[in-house]
Amino acid sequence: MPQIKTWKTRPAYFVMLEVLTKKGDLTDDELFGHLKSEFDDLGYKDFNDLLLKLEVSGKIRTSSMARGKRRIELVQQ
Repeated sequence: MPQIKTWKTRPAYFVMLEVLTKKGDLTDDELFGHLKSEFDDLGYKDFNDLLLKLEVSGKIRTSSMARGKRRIELVQQ
């Protein structure tokens, strides 16, 4: 019998904000690992799209640490 996919009750951007609230500042690889454990079908392109949307809306801030590494922090409001 094929596996039936169901809708997630929480959107990925909400889970991302929740993880940053609980864990604090993370690198992009660590945050992607947390999201990937909950959303199996999440790709790195989708992850970058989520980061871009949240950064443009002013919820998070990203800064470059080293080549290919980014630090993601939650903006305190």
